[in-house]
Amino acid sequence: MQSFRTEIENPVVAKDIIELERKIHEFHGGKLDEEKFRSLRLARGIYGQRQQGVQMIRIKLPYGKVTSKQLHRICDVSDEYSRGRLHITTRQDIQIHYVDLNRTPELWSELEKDDITLREACGNTVRNVTASETAGIDVDEPFDVSPYAHALFQYFLRNPISQEMGRKFKVSFSASDADTGLSYMHDLGFIAKMQQGERGFKVMLGGGLGSQPRHADVLYEFLPTDQIIPLMETVVRVFDRYGERKSRAKARMKFLLKDLGLEAFKELLAKEKTAVPFESFPIDADSYPRVTVSKAQAPDVSIFDEKEFLTWKSTNVVPQKQKGFVAIGIKVLLGDFYTDKARLLADLVQKYAAGEIRLSLRQNILIPYVRQKLVPFFYSELKKLGFAEAGYNKTLDITACPGTDTCNLGIASSTGIAEELERVIKAEYPQYVSNEDVTIKISGCMNACGQHNMANIGFQGMSIRTKDKLVAPALQVLLGGSNDGNGQGRFADKVVKVPSKRGPEALRLILNDFGANGNGRPFSDYYAEKGQMYFYDLLTHLSNVDDLTPEDFIDWGNKERYEKAIGVGECAGVVIDLIATLLFESEEKIKQAEEKFEEKKWAASIYYAYTSMVNSAKAMLTSEKAKVNTHALIIKDFDEKFVADGRISVTGGFENMVLQLNKNEPSEAFAASYLKEAKTFLESIEKFRQQELAEA
Repeated sequence: MQSFRTEIENPVVAKDIIELERKIHEFHGGKLDEEKFRSLRLARGIYGQRQQGVQMIRIKLPYGKVTSKQLHRICDVSDEYSRGRLHITTRQDIQIHYVDLNRTPELWSELEKDDITLREACGNTVRNVTASETAGIDVDEPFDVSPYAHALFQYFLRNPISQEMGRKFKVSFSASDADTGLSYMHDLGFIAKMQQGERGFKVMLGGGLGSQPRHADVLYEFLPTDQIIPLMETVVRVFDRYGERKSRAKARMKFLLKDLGLEAFKELLAKEKTAVPFESFPIDADSYPRVTVSKAQAPDVSIFDEKEFLTWKSTNVVPQKQKGFVAIGIKVLLGDFYTDKARLLADLVQKYAAGEIRLSLRQNILIPYVRQKLVPFFYSELKKLGFAEAGYNKTLDITACPGTDTCNLGIASSTGIAEELERVIKAEYPQYVSNEDVTIKISGCMNACGQHNMANIGFQGMSIRTKDKLVAPALQVLLGGSNDGNGQGRFADKVVKVPSKRGPEALRLILNDFGANGNGRPFSDYYAEKGQMYFYDLLTHLSNVDDLTPEDFIDWGNKERYEKAIGVGECAGVVIDLIATLLFESEEKIKQAEEKFEEKKWAASIYYAYTSMVNSAKAMLTSEKAKVNTHALIIKDFDEKFVADGRISVTGGFENMVLQLNKNEPSEAFAASYLKEAKTFLESIEKFRQQELAEA
């Protein structure tokens, strides 16, 4: 592994990248534990693949906005370090695969030259801040949410309060009451509102998908824009302290809300407000970069198939609130596109639109600020690139995660069945190319990266076992999910599990029944009327495994016989419980607290000192095999097990000392005294540990 020095001018970013390179060296040299290294690399967007020895890199693109220059940079990086394929995720990121771990610092450095980050794209952090892809151009929006989404992204990037939470934290912004940002399934969801001429947001709290979906609670019907960052900091602080850490399956915000209840959670928020450095955080939306639209004249074009063009125009051209402009949607099969075409797309929008694209939650691309008179020209150019397929955001447009293609957690193929279902719809149900009454989403496992359990028709990858103990790929069929707008949604019911090769037949039965009896209603309303058992009776014969053929044991998109192989998931970082490592981390936190104090960032210094103290207490509790599920439990149990019996002396008790942080404003004086106490506490812990080892 060759060393390099980043050319990045931002010293904070440069330090980050050089630190990653150093940690990779330490890992290879056996000086850094594998699990601890995993946690570190995940927080830098480096994610293990199903294939051994290579990494998936997740590129964090706030609210899906990508400039032409940035797209060129991403293409260059993908060609140099990967295989030239770009994958759009359901969180508006781009992923590239098959990357050598040793080259990731250099890759990251190249991306940062055009202000593109990997930081906190994975791991137990605040993930990519998503938003309606139509933000800023939406005909129904009260205002553009982009400046607010961007400010929130910037505030929490590298923020010490959100670096090592129990699990990931997801945030969305919706441009209008249509709630296309899907607020109801996020840890925090913001829906743009106006109240007596003031901008603000309806705030949804504690939603999530996965194996146990939870509908978010309404936290505020209206919250002024200057309050969204102080609110989120308070929420993250409470989640960091009280959220589960030991059991990864129970560590999301939704479980904390379920356990505490909304009112008790609000009480914790109120107690935490003093520690937040800002009572108000005004966001200057007027300073957000203005759009510059090209005035270039496009050549005249001839449309050879008028019917095909009109079909495409009816499904892929999106109205825009700016007079004389429209947006154009590109339906991207499985979210995959390639660098050769991406570069040409970047050049097209730079020369004839506003020099940017938006990535959507449905794994598509939206080109804003296209002059209406240039629509035929854009159609002609996009057709050359293979980007002019009709059906943008319609039933035909199926969402699917990578599944068993690259993901460690994939149980059955999601991409293979998605391609087959699209083929069936085109061939047998052409009306659904332009119909948006039905949404179809597919995930390769229960974690719902393909958002299958909020779709009208969802499929989840599973496996089935025959009487002879043979294992075949399967699909759980889920029905009835929907986004009902304004923070309301319905989660789909599990109806029946069928062999994967019968997935197309299940879709046929559902669409045939809906076509015959739906009478123009949305599918979710039709499902609600008929109920789960109606569809179970309709589909249950497909679940019989007594008559499987050899073909049923080969998954979609594969040639070999199916084998259920699930690796270790990396949807969140793993917290290592080795005592020496924990104490070393405490020392690092003290150094970070000192650095932030020198920079006069009092709140950051205080939080690093807090994490050092909790980490040290966790190390001691771990040595006695005590539970360390939450920060709150660690603080309480340390007093009971070490302070109460006099083994470690803490004047006034550990809880009183460590929780000063939410009883004092983050001033210079408090930051100095709190840091001093953290240092003293760590010294006493290390002294106790050394004595313990000497007597062992």
